[in-house]
Amino acid sequence: MPIDDELLERIDTTAGVVAESRAAFIREACEERLKSLQAKELDRLYVEGYRKRPEESDWAETSVKLLSKRLPKEKW
Repeated sequence: MPIDDELLERIDTTAGVVAESRAAFIREACEERLKSLQAKELDRLYVEGYRKRPEESDWAETSVKLLSKRLPKEKW
Protein backbone atom coordinates (compact mmCIF):
# COMPACT_ATOMS: atom_id res chain seq x y z
CA MET A 1 0.00 0.00 0.00
CA PRO A 2 1.45 3.34 -0.97
CA ILE A 3 2.25 5.76 1.86
CA ASP A 4 3.81 9.15 1.19
CA ASP A 5 7.38 9.56 2.39
CA GLU A 6 6.68 12.22 5.02
CA LEU A 7 3.96 10.14 6.67
CA LEU A 8 6.15 7.03 6.56
CA GLU A 9 8.99 8.93 8.23
CA ARG A 10 6.65 10.14 10.99
CA ILE A 11 5.37 6.58 11.48
CA ASP A 12 8.88 5.18 11.70
CA THR A 13 10.01 7.88 14.13
CA THR A 14 7.01 7.45 16.40
CA ALA A 15 7.13 3.66 16.20
CA GLY A 16 10.76 3.86 17.32
CA VAL A 17 9.87 6.08 20.26
CA VAL A 18 7.20 3.64 21.47
CA ALA A 19 9.42 0.63 20.68
CA GLU A 20 7.12 -0.95 18.10
CA SER A 21 7.72 -2.19 14.62
CA ARG A 22 6.28 -0.22 11.73
CA ALA A 23 3.81 -3.06 11.07
CA ALA A 24 2.65 -3.17 14.70
CA PHE A 25 2.25 0.61 14.77
CA ILE A 26 0.20 0.65 11.56
CA ARG A 27 -1.85 -2.36 12.66
CA GLU A 28 -2.74 -0.68 15.96
CA ALA A 29 -3.59 2.59 14.17
CA CYS A 30 -5.91 0.69 11.82
CA GLU A 31 -7.58 -1.08 14.75
CA GLU A 32 -8.13 2.23 16.56
CA ARG A 33 -9.59 3.80 13.41
CA LEU A 34 -11.97 0.86 12.94
CA LYS A 35 -13.07 1.09 16.61
CA SER A 36 -13.67 4.81 16.19
CA LEU A 37 -15.77 4.28 13.07
CA GLN A 38 -17.75 1.53 14.79
CA ALA A 39 -18.43 3.78 17.79
CA LYS A 40 -19.63 6.56 15.47
CA GLU A 41 -21.93 4.11 13.69
CA LEU A 42 -23.36 2.87 16.99
CA ASP A 43 -23.97 6.47 18.06
CA ARG A 44 -25.70 7.15 14.74
CA LEU A 45 -27.91 4.09 15.15
CA TYR A 46 -28.75 5.09 18.73
CA VAL A 47 -29.82 8.58 17.63
CA GLU A 48 -31.72 7.19 14.66
CA GLY A 49 -33.55 4.77 16.95
CA TYR A 50 -34.68 7.57 19.25
CA ARG A 51 -35.79 9.64 16.27
CA LYS A 52 -37.88 6.77 14.96
CA ARG A 53 -39.24 5.86 18.37
CA PRO A 54 -38.78 8.68 20.88
CA GLU A 55 -38.74 7.99 24.58
CA GLU A 56 -42.16 8.57 26.10
CA SER A 57 -42.23 11.40 28.62
CA ASP A 58 -43.83 9.20 31.33
CA TRP A 59 -40.97 6.72 31.01
CA ALA A 60 -38.38 9.49 31.09
CA GLU A 61 -39.90 11.06 34.21
CA THR A 62 -40.06 7.69 35.97
CA SER A 63 -36.44 7.00 35.05
CA VAL A 64 -35.33 10.35 36.43
CA LYS A 65 -37.18 9.74 39.69
CA LEU A 66 -35.72 6.28 40.12
CA LEU A 67 -32.20 7.39 39.29
CA SER A 68 -32.43 10.40 41.57
CA LYS A 69 -33.22 8.05 44.45
CA ARG A 70 -30.25 5.85 43.62
CA LEU A 71 -27.91 8.77 43.09
CA PRO A 72 -28.99 11.26 45.78
CA LYS A 73 -25.86 13.39 45.48
CA GLU A 74 -26.46 14.08 41.79
CA LYS A 75 -28.47 17.17 40.84
CA TRP A 76 -31.33 16.40 38.49
